[in-house]
Amino acid sequence: MTRSVVRGGIASRLTTMGALVALVAACSSIIENRGNSPSADFLSQIKPGVQTKEDVSSLLGTPSTTSNFGDETWYYISGREEYYAFFYPEELERKIISVHFDAHGVVTDLKTYGLKDGRIIQPVEQTTPTAGTEMTVLQQFLGNVGRFSNTKDKDKAP
Repeated sequence: MTRSVVRGGIASRLTTMGALVALVAACSSIIENRGNSPSADFLSQIKPGVQTKEDVSSLLGTPSTTSNFGDETWYYISGREEYYAFFYPEELERKIISVHFDAHGVVTDLKTYGLKDGRIIQPVEQTTPTAGTEMTVLQQFLGNVGRFSNTKDKDKAP
């Protein structure tokens, strides 16, 4: 009888240990790297007034985005985030490299921005008023009752 109690105790201990290991593993953080983060060696090879768009593209690859207006600018954006289970991610690092070109496609400037260079913005919480009244689903349904008639049946009358 003591032998079955010992076996049952070992099984419950192993189950408890397995549950604890799973719990600890679920709470560990996950770090994700995102975007295109060119190395410092490649960035040091880019010289304003010398390199062209083709040179930059071969060194750094395709940009994450380009400027929509104004001077031609390519942006290489990367970042690192840390996740814990279901919580919001924490941004550990952000790196934005902007490469500016002139009208002939030659590099004019190269800048690097980090997490400290960013600014928090608050979106405006206003709504645009609309003309008319807002109707509930029931008001819309009852408002249409009797509004539609079958005109084909009226035209076929003898």
